[in-house]
Amino acid sequence: MIEVKLEPSLSSCIETVAKREYERVLGMLLKGGREDRQLEEELELLRLFLESADFGQLRSLSEGLLLDGRRVEFTLRSTDSLPGYEVGIKGKGGRPSIIQ
Repeated sequence: MIEVKLEPSLSSCIETVAKREYERVLGMLLKGGREDRQLEEELELLRLFLESADFGQLRSLSEGLLLDGRRVEFTLRSTDSLPGYEVGIKGKGGRPSIIQ
């Protein structure tokens, strides 16, 4: 199972953070010049997330926590069921919960 952690901020929403991570992983794969199964799986997980996530819902979940000065961490995990991943959210001091 592949897991990717993403931390949005007041200046960068979850969608922006996910796009940046996708570009970072893609760059690593292209520069590496060799196959890296772990990075390929991370890239695929991020692609699925960017293509199918409800970013409006995810932003609304994180904005309140961020405005309260709390750190927010989304965790993407690959799964065998559709859409191919699950999303968890954890606010600083809070319990993690699965939301998608």
